[in-house]
Amino acid sequence: METASDFRHWDELIPEALSLIFNSLSFKEKLTVIPMVCKPWSKAVMGSDCWQEIDIEEWSNECQPQHLDRMIQMLVARSCGSMRKLCVSELQNDMIFTFIAEHANTLQTLRLRRSQMSDSVVEQTIGRFSNITFLDLSYCGKIGSRALKAIGMNCKLLMGLCRNRYPGHTAGTLMNNEAHAIATTMPRLKHLEMAYHLINTQEALQILESCPELEFLDLRGCWDVQLDDKFLGEKFPKLKVLGPPADYYYDEDLECCMNNSDASSDGSPFEYEDLSEEYLSDEYLSDR
Repeated sequence: METASDFRHWDELIPEALSLIFNSLSFKEKLTVIPMVCKPWSKAVMGSDCWQEIDIEEWSNECQPQHLDRMIQMLVARSCGSMRKLCVSELQNDMIFTFIAEHANTLQTLRLRRSQMSDSVVEQTIGRFSNITFLDLSYCGKIGSRALKAIGMNCKLLMGLCRNRYPGHTAGTLMNNEAHAIATTMPRLKHLEMAYHLINTQEALQILESCPELEFLDLRGCWDVQLDDKFLGEKFPKLKVLGPPADYYYDEDLECCMNNSDASSDGSPFEYEDLSEEYLSDEYLSDR
């Protein structure tokens, strides 16, 4: 019979093994639970292997802007230049976008829904995002065709772009050149979402002709686009198109904005203010 001495204690596992285990946990657990278990675990979870993929999108929906900026700065610093994925929403200024850009040399996936960076800062910093393959800029109201053109000219590996809009934001607005910017600068796209954009059939066809590798195109709510199913099947057999008809368009992100829930991913209450105040305090950070 095996005795207790035959089993290796969890706190004796090598940091690499602990990192693999910790990466299966939620953001909240990695930040607030694991560091309190024991010193070896605390040291392991502070390592860069645990923060190569940073997903704080749900938490960022509810936190204060100053807390969000500090959280991003702390977690990006922990990644030690090895960050591959960043998912966050509600960025409120160009300064924090610039900070992300300064540490984006290894970044491949970036989701910045409902953020407020400007065209100009994107144009100035996008060269640092050269390894991006997937980008989500849905509901970012301050950027337009200028930013998309700069992205296309600098992010040559880009294969996925989400640029959805809210339904109400299309009413009364002028046609923009975002579709043209995408068509002329992003030929390697395989996945494109443009729900509720004011584009027409000609602009949609320009995208299809200019992006031969496209496999998925979301045009829900783009009511001026008329694409024949038979034509699409013959000319673009590998392409799946959603829309444009949309009498009712359900979107989890839109529902999130309409229904401010405090529930975490595991269904339990998540005290956002407590997390920000306690785990972003100077005393907490200095102790670690």
